[in-house]
Amino acid sequence: MVANNYRYSDYTIEQLRAEIGKLKEKAQKAEQLGNVSEVAINERKMQVALAYTLNPEEFIPGEVYGLKNDPGYTFKINYVNGVFAWGHRRNLLQEEFKEEEAIPISLLEEMK
Repeated sequence: MVANNYRYSDYTIEQLRAEIGKLKEKAQKAEQLGNVSEVAINERKMQVALAYTLNPEEFIPGEVYGLKNDPGYTFKINYVNGVFAWGHRRNLLQEEFKEEEAIPISLLEEMK
């Protein structure tokens, strides 16, 4: 069991997978209870934990990726810091949003 002052970067792959399972379970229970904000919190934590199971070096600055949970948008990476990609969201017309944002690399997928 990992303490509450956890840092996913200190977890082993097995611990990360167990944590992702627990968070998925918590999100499902919250959904059944109609607690939308708790569902969102657990899903976000799950995405961050999942990001630690991926290799950040596989995500290339300057490249455009699809967003797994937002099919109407793509994401152009400016740089990767840890397991977060910093860049700009783009809409279907390839118009780039002004504000730079950071998203877990687990939300990115290669364009088909």
